[in-house]
Amino acid sequence: MFDAEKTTASAWFRQLRDEIVTAFETLEDSHDTGPFADAAPGRFEVKETQRQSDDGSDAGGGLMSVMRGGRVFEKVGVNVSTVYGTLGERAQNAMAARKGIPGMKDDPRFWASGISLVAHTQNPHVPAVHMNTRMFWTPHAWWFGGGSDLNPCIEYDEDTNHFHATQKAHLDPHGAGHYPRLKEWADEYFYIPHRKRARGVGGIFMDDYCTGDWQADFSLTQDIGRAFLPAFAPLVEKRRVQSFDDADKNTQLVHRGLYAEYNLVYDRGTKFGLETGHDPDAVLMSLPPLAKWI
Repeated sequence: MFDAEKTTASAWFRQLRDEIVTAFETLEDSHDTGPFADAAPGRFEVKETQRQSDDGSDAGGGLMSVMRGGRVFEKVGVNVSTVYGTLGERAQNAMAARKGIPGMKDDPRFWASGISLVAHTQNPHVPAVHMNTRMFWTPHAWWFGGGSDLNPCIEYDEDTNHFHATQKAHLDPHGAGHYPRLKEWADEYFYIPHRKRARGVGGIFMDDYCTGDWQADFSLTQDIGRAFLPAFAPLVEKRRVQSFDDADKNTQLVHRGLYAEYNLVYDRGTKFGLETGHDPDAVLMSLPPLAKWI
C-alpha cells in the first residue's frame, strides 16, 4: 500500500531538484555586471549519499549537490533523498512531526522523501533563503511538510512583499485560508527564542499536514515547491549587481551566525536527520561557509 504514491512523490522531489539546480547555474552564468562578475561561474558538485541500517542493510540515500564560491552564491546546497528503515526510540523522539503514533513502537517502519535547499549568497544585498518539501510515511500514518522562508541580512520591504505575494498566489488555488495559516506557521517555527526575534522575514511552512486526501495534499506540496523559483530568483537578479562595503559584509556575517544558531539548536529536520543516521555532511549543508558572532 502507498507504493505508487511514494514513487510519485520521490520522483517529484527529484524533478524539482533538477529544475532548481539548472536555474541556479543559469543565474551564475548570467551574472556579468557588478560585484564578482569577473569570477568564474559556480557549478554544483554532486555526491551520492547512502544510508545504512544498524545491521548494515541498505536504508536509502540521495543526492547532495553543493556549489561553493560562485559569482552569486557563496554556498548553496540542494539535497534530495529517499530513506527508509525502522525508527529507534531516539529517532522517534526527534521526529519533525507526530510523536506517540499508535502502533509505532510495535512496528517502527518508516519511509521519507524530500528536497532541502539552503542558499548563502556572496552579495549582502541578496537574501539567503531556505526551502524544503517532504513526505513521511509509516504503516500507521502519513503526512507532508515543508515551505520556504527568506533570510535577508539587509531587508527590503519590496523584496519581502514579492516573496510573500508569490507564495500566496501559488497557495490561493488550494483555498484562501492556506496562505495566512502557513505564513503564521512559518512565523512561529522560524522564531529564535533565545534571541527573541525571527530568523528572517518569514515565508510559509507546514508540518504534519494530512487531510486524508493524498492527491490534494501532494498537489499543495507541489505548489509550495513551484512557488520557490519565481519568489526568489527575481530578487537575486535585482540585488546581485548592487555594490556593498565592509559594513554590509559584517552585517551579513553576523546574520549568518543567527542562522547557524537556529539550525543547530532548534531545527527539527537537523535533529531527525542526525538521529536517523543520514550523511552528516548532507544534514549540515545548511550551515554558512563563514559566520560571525559579536
